[in-house]
Amino acid sequence: MKPQYFIAILFATSLYWMYLLYAPFLLVMTIAALLAVSTASIQKYFENLFSSKLAAAFSSSLLLGLLFFAPLGYFLASLTIWLNSIEANSLQSVEIYIHSFVSNPPSFLQFLKPYLNGYFQDIDVNSLTAYALSIAAKIGAFSAGFLKNAFLVIVFYFFAQYNGAYIVLFIKRALQMSVEDSTLLARELSSVMSVVFYSIIATAMLEGALFGIAVSFMGYNGLLFGIMYGFTSLIPVVGGVLMWLPFMLYEFSIGNDNNAIFITLYSIFVISIIADTFIKPLIIKEINKKLLTDDDAKLNELVIFFAIIAGLTTFGFWGMILGPAITAFFFTILKLFEARTRECEAKS
Repeated sequence: MKPQYFIAILFATSLYWMYLLYAPFLLVMTIAALLAVSTASIQKYFENLFSSKLAAAFSSSLLLGLLFFAPLGYFLASLTIWLNSIEANSLQSVEIYIHSFVSNPPSFLQFLKPYLNGYFQDIDVNSLTAYALSIAAKIGAFSAGFLKNAFLVIVFYFFAQYNGAYIVLFIKRALQMSVEDSTLLARELSSVMSVVFYSIIATAMLEGALFGIAVSFMGYNGLLFGIMYGFTSLIPVVGGVLMWLPFMLYEFSIGNDNNAIFITLYSIFVISIIADTFIKPLIIKEINKKLLTDDDAKLNELVIFFAIIAGLTTFGFWGMILGPAITAFFFTILKLFEARTRECEAKS
């Protein structure tokens, strides 16, 4: 057996066992690496500020935890506590309103009465309580899993920031990529992921703030529900509905018809239509223009927008990072093929 074949077999075997060893952590390691790529400019700023890679990596990790994971942890913990503390009187008023609505729906919804009767006839306080407790249990389990993964992401993110340059150089040598190819791949991926990361933060904060301000005037915790709306807004199509629909039903159930109509119209027209449909692509476009100066490195803002939606639909919460990364990687590979084709045509 030739030595190179033996080394190839050893490499394949070690790669297989490495996969088995680190399979449970592959997702969080990938997310951490992509977040490190997304925030490379922040890491560089801290390195210039502190003149220390270790201090810069620690500061970047702390900032990521405060801006990205702390609000979601607060939201999940508060929601779990709130669901567990719901009183029977509140659920009873919701039950009475639902049965009243089903028995006498508005004239324009009369055609739905047969379907509503069959669907809501078994609803009572006990079923609502059991449903609320089951949701609380699911959210509690999800919170524990998410916080564990969030902690691992921050740990891997710290090491990615601290050792990122050495890892990139090692991969370049191992894959024997040309300087031009590796530079193009790193530049494209870093550029797109930076735009995605800052766009997600900006749009979630905008929509969350709009909703939080509105519900705060209605007497609710604007900070909590603003954070909740910011994260649910990342869910395609139904994200905002998951927030304003319960508010509408509850306000109707306690007789605050004006508040119910206001939060419905405000959420649909101001947040869903104006902010999400029109302002969000403009934010992505503006960040794209501000962060990137090389036209070749720019990816159309609509492509990034739909990549985020596709990623969330396919991979769930972390898809907002994976979707644009996969899309950017695909287009970069196409550019490499295009460059090779031009070289071959030029030689021939």
